[in-house]
Amino acid sequence: MNWDDLRYFLALARQGTVSGAGRDLKVRHTTVARRIAILEESLSSKLFDRTPNGYVLTQVGENLMPHACEIEERVNNADREVFGMDTRLSGTLKIASSYDLFTRLITPNIKAFIDKYPDIQIELVSSTSLIDLGSREADIAIRISPKPPEHLIGQPVVTLSHGLYGTQKYLQKKIGEQQLITWLHQGTKPEWAIEYFPENKIIAKVSDVVTMMELVKNHIGIARLPCYVADAEPTLRRLDLPLPSSKWSVWVLSHRDLRDTARVRACREFWSSLLSNKESS
Repeated sequence: MNWDDLRYFLALARQGTVSGAGRDLKVRHTTVARRIAILEESLSSKLFDRTPNGYVLTQVGENLMPHACEIEERVNNADREVFGMDTRLSGTLKIASSYDLFTRLITPNIKAFIDKYPDIQIELVSSTSLIDLGSREADIAIRISPKPPEHLIGQPVVTLSHGLYGTQKYLQKKIGEQQLITWLHQGTKPEWAIEYFPENKIIAKVSDVVTMMELVKNHIGIARLPCYVADAEPTLRRLDLPLPSSKWSVWVLSHRDLRDTARVRACREFWSSLLSNKESS
């Protein structure tokens, strides 16, 4: 048994389907099925039961799981330690963030970073979920958080501010009753809606800020949006209604094991300085 075999085992155990494991490992689903079959044959044991809902660990698979996780952690620790010794301002650097942060704050300033560090090749990883910096899915994460985990280092660079927005066309048309757009995870009316629009109805709920902004842009209703997103849209107008200060900020983060890696440190310092200056300007 080797680590490469265990990577396939862990991916399938966590995802539950060969297609999901394939996406996780960036290989075809047939490769996952073949590698699992080879691993089971080498162990002379069945690791998964195939059910209508996906792959489920057998008792042998459950017994193997903690050992595989321990080996994974050792490999990740060794990988970060070796990478952390790198003093070159060159090589590949993965930056992870959400789509809205990429489009509004990061990609407009990528050229400045490339001009300053031409020997660093950037890989941008856009994801709606939190990328695991511990397993080197990315080297730098630029994310919105009230307080990141303690194993990550970095600083808050932009304190989020929010406003209530609608289009000029919508606001001129809807003089009376307003239509509201809120978050999907909110079971009840948010505080701003209760305070300013207690009798008005929620017309739509969404799970991401880009979709919310698109609904507002298409004259569907009013929504609470981050100012860094909405202020850049010329068709949107902010209502003169104050909102409480946010406890969330944009953080530039890396794993503490990579604090001495030259290109990680340079990248973290670059984005921290640039975004902080934009906020204060």
